[in-house]
Amino acid sequence: MSKNHLLRPKTQQDIDARVERILKGLGNPEPPLRLEDVRELLKLDRQFYKADDPGLLRETVSRIRVATIQVFQRPMLLLEAIKKMSLQALYIPDRRRILLDENLPLLKHRWSEAHEVIHSVVPWHEELMHGDNNHTLTTACHVEVEAEANYGAGRLLFLRDRFTGEAMDLPISIASVQSLKKDFGNTLSSTLWRFVETTGITRPVVGMITCHPHVSRRPVDFNPLAPARHCIQSHAFAARFCRLSEQELFAAIASYCAPKMGGPLGQSLLILKDDNGDEHEFAFETFFIRYKGSIPGEALTLGVYMRPHARIIAA
Repeated sequence: MSKNHLLRPKTQQDIDARVERILKGLGNPEPPLRLEDVRELLKLDRQFYKADDPGLLRETVSRIRVATIQVFQRPMLLLEAIKKMSLQALYIPDRRRILLDENLPLLKHRWSEAHEVIHSVVPWHEELMHGDNNHTLTTACHVEVEAEANYGAGRLLFLRDRFTGEAMDLPISIASVQSLKKDFGNTLSSTLWRFVETTGITRPVVGMITCHPHVSRRPVDFNPLAPARHCIQSHAFAARFCRLSEQELFAAIASYCAPKMGGPLGQSLLILKDDNGDEHEFAFETFFIRYKGSIPGEALTLGVYMRPHARIIAA
């Protein structure tokens, strides 16, 4: 499942308080946030490795003298973890060091680094990274921890309530996401994610990050059972429409998307059923980003609740 994992309010408040301390320590900066200033404040180091270069990866790992007993006894454990889990970024707590894969597209560096910064400031995350088997054995725990780091990264990169205030003053549209992307200096994908979370507290809003939805533009390895890279539910959407599958949403989106390879792909008023089977109207629109080089493009979709669907019955 690619649906985002929603955190409990108390967990959000705890992470929010830690992000607020960082931003206050930086003097409540203007956007875009400078991550080098965050690293300096938290005394964090950042280095790069190449996951597809075994020699350089071994050299990088060998330079990391981690005090954790598990890694100390098996110095290649980190190397094995990077390869096995296809890690593109990780945090080494003993050295307060963030490692980023050099092969990660430059556009993704900012989000990945902020994600690891949150790992560094949440105490229970550090316990897990030191090999706390009481927690690390469960998949559910891993999902929760990653969701917490993602939530914190979004709150950090988008300067907490600074983004909230600006987002709530704008129409719920792709154009607003594009405007906020420029202001806060983050990717369009991460801006869409934060925008859905922010604007969908009381009104159902959903976002999708997928390959090109049009059947003629889908990649050869397209998996119809897992069509979305990310399905972003707002709290209000999850509360009423959580039974809707990614496959149903993707099929609905594909019904209106043109085959063009950049820019707006289309928009439509779609009918979605809530968890009780009642029909509701959503305004959907999709925008396709075409990246340079070999980086695959992404289709960003935003769906906004409009009203209950009124059936017309002939007399």
